[in-house]
Amino acid sequence: MAETTTEPRWLDDDEQETWRAFLWTSRLLGEALDRQLQRDSGLPHTYYMILAMLSEAPGRALTMTELAEIVHSSPSRLSHAVNRLEEAGWVSRCKPAADRRTTIARLTDEGFAVLAKAAPGHVAEVRRHLFDPLTREQMLEFREILHALLGSLDPDREAPCAREG
Repeated sequence: MAETTTEPRWLDDDEQETWRAFLWTSRLLGEALDRQLQRDSGLPHTYYMILAMLSEAPGRALTMTELAEIVHSSPSRLSHAVNRLEEAGWVSRCKPAADRRTTIARLTDEGFAVLAKAAPGHVAEVRRHLFDPLTREQMLEFREILHALLGSLDPDREAPCAREG
C-alpha cells in the first residue's frame, strides 16, 4: 500500500499577518486586563471571571461542572481557584442533600462586593483597549467574526457568550 503524504496548507502572507496580529492582540489584551485587575483590585483576571459568572447565575450559584464549562477551565484548575476564593470568603461551596456528588459554588455577599468594586475599572480597561479603537460598525463586524470562530472552536455551546463585566 502506497503511503500518501499531504503538504500542509501553509499560511500565505496575508494569513500570516492576520494570525500574528490576532495572537499578539489576544495575548497583550489578556495581560493588560490582568495587570489592571491585579493593580486596582488584587484579583487575577481568572478569579474576576469566576466571580462575574457566579454573579450572573440564578441565586449567584452554579455547580462546579457548570462553572468550569462557562469559564473554560479544567475541573482541577477551577477547584484550585475556587479554593482561593473560598479562603478569601468570596465564594462558598456546598453539596446538596439530593446529590452528594455535586458541588455548588455560590458567590457570597462579600464576594459580590469585591466584584462590584472591581467591575468599573475592569470595564473601563476593556472599553479602552477593545471598543474605543473601533467604530461601531467594526465592533459589530468583529463580533460576527468572533461568533464564527467560537462556533468552530466550541460547536456545542448554546449561548454565544456570557456577559463579562
